[in-house]
Amino acid sequence: MYFYCEKCKKQYPLNTHSIRCSCGGLFRLHKDPDEIVPDGVSIGHMITPLVRAQAGNIEVLLKLENLQPTGSYKDRGAATLVSVAKSLGIEKIALDTAGYAGASIAAYAAAGDMKCRVYAPEGMPKGALQQLDAYGAETVLVPGTRMDACAEVKKHLGTDWYYASPAYNPLFIEGVKSLAHELYEQLGGVVPEYIFVPAGNGSLVIGLYLGFMEIGRLPRIVAVQSAGCAPLYRALREKLGLPLPPEPPQDPVNGQNYAIERPKRLNEMLFAIESSGGDVVTVTQSELQDAQKDLGHRGIYAELTACAGLAAAKKFFPHGKPDNYRVVIPVTGSGFKG
Repeated sequence: MYFYCEKCKKQYPLNTHSIRCSCGGLFRLHKDPDEIVPDGVSIGHMITPLVRAQAGNIEVLLKLENLQPTGSYKDRGAATLVSVAKSLGIEKIALDTAGYAGASIAAYAAAGDMKCRVYAPEGMPKGALQQLDAYGAETVLVPGTRMDACAEVKKHLGTDWYYASPAYNPLFIEGVKSLAHELYEQLGGVVPEYIFVPAGNGSLVIGLYLGFMEIGRLPRIVAVQSAGCAPLYRALREKLGLPLPPEPPQDPVNGQNYAIERPKRLNEMLFAIESSGGDVVTVTQSELQDAQKDLGHRGIYAELTACAGLAAAKKFFPHGKPDNYRVVIPVTGSGFKG
C-alpha cells in the first residue's frame, strides 16, 4: 500500500508526514486486491443493526451507526487509520475536529497507546470536550471557526505529529468502505437502490462509493447538506447548469464554527454522486428536527445533523416510493453529546 497524488501520481509512503503532494494534490490510497489492511487496534467497533422503519410515506432501512463505541460511523475510519499508523511505528497523531472525528481518533489512539492532539474551535460542546479528556487527548482550543482549527493544526505537525484528518488521510476513507460491504451482506447479497448520507468533508460519500465499487454495483448515493452550508449542492447544480438558489443566512444547525464551507474532496464527492446516478438534497433546521423526532419516537436518540439522511429521504420521496426500492439511511451519530 502507498499514497499517490491525485494530480501528478507521485508516490508517498503511508507514514509520510506530508499532508498532501508537493504539487498541491491530495493523496489517494493504492492497495493491491490481495493486501491485508492492519486491524490491530480495536475498541469493539461492531456490525451495527439494520432495522426497518416507517417515516412519513416511505419505509426505510435505518443503519444504526450511532451505536458504535464512540457514538458515530467514524469509528470505522478511525479503526483503520490508527491501526495502520500503529503498525508503522507512529506514536503521535494530530487532527482538527468539530466533534465526532476527534473523539473517534482519540479513542483509538488511546487504545493503541499513542499520543493524540486535537485542535478544535472555541465553543465546542462541553460533552465533546469531556469525551476527549476521558481518552487522554491533548485538546487545543482555537479562536474562530472549524477552518481556523484546520489551519492551526497544520502549523504544528513538523516531523513529530502524523496528520490523522479524515479530510486529508485516505486511510480513514479506507475504513469507511466497510459500511458498504456490511450493508451488502445484511441485505442478503444485494445492493440497495438508494442510500442517503450527510456530506461534510465527504468521507462517508466517498467511502460508500469505493466500497460498493469493490462489490461491483452502485446504489444511488444521495448526499445531504444543510441549506445554510451546501457547497456540494451548489457545485452539482453549477455543473449541471441549473439555477442556484439565493444564498441563505447562516444555518444555526451548523453554525459558523462548525460549517465545512470548502471541503477538500469536493471533486471526488461530485464524481461519486454522478457516477451512482445520485443527487444532493438540502434540508432545513426544522426538517432535521422533524426527522430527529421521528427517530426519537422509535427509541433512537440521534444527534441533529445525524438525522439528515431521514429528513432528505422524506423530502426526496414526498409521495412515497416504489415498493421494491430499498432505501438505506445511516444514523451517523448518537445524541449523547453536547
